Amino acid sequence: MQQQLPTEIMKKAVKGISYIAHPLRLKILEYLDVNGSSSVSAITKALNEEQVMVSQSLRKMRDANLVKTKRRGIFIYYDICEEYPASIFSCLRKLYGYMTDDFRYLQNGYKAMLPSDYTIMTANRIKLFANYDKMRILEFLTLHGAANVSEIVSGVDSEQIKVSQYLKRLREDGFVTACKQGRFVIYNITKGVHKTCIECIHKRYDALKDKNDF
Repeated sequence: MQQQLPTEIMKKAVKGISYIAHPLRLKILEYLDVNGSSSVSAITKALNEEQVMVSQSLRKMRDANLVKTKRRGIFIYYDICEEYPASIFSCLRKLYGYMTDDFRYLQNGYKAMLPSDYTIMTANRIKLFANYDKMRILEFLTLHGAANVSEIVSGVDSEQIKVSQYLKRLREDGFVTACKQGRFVIYNITKGVHKTCIECIHKRYDALKDKNDF
């Protein structure tokens, strides 16, 4: 059985997830993943956004080490700084393919911009679970399956009142289900971008020879 991620790795994963939980930033990163190194003007034109907003988003993502820059003559080009955001898009495309029966997105290595409304929805959904405690709970349910509150508390090493509060929010947002079995309430994770992100994070971490590269 897979082990839960070390605390510092999960904190880094949450930080990365929280930065892409923004429609414009997610669209910019997706564009760079599909098209490679690009200038601000090219990104602005392709996404049909205001250049000042694109520039501000790129600056924030550069400060967060999500994108890097390279000067070519008078132009500055942006590219994804590390594999982590790119691996998220690979998973999101496959999720979209399963949801819509668009089999192109299920092919390994296939890259294409997802519909804008889907990207916006995805960013807004990510925002709801881009939190360390919520992601620990989602991770536990992904790795161990359905569980009651006591089992989750023990698994994520947290306080029961905090876990119960987060489970309530996760249930309200449709990320987990709850059903009564005897005197216990059993929680389980639902399918969607939240589970996809957890699985994708683990897949990348497991594939790294040097875990410090995460």
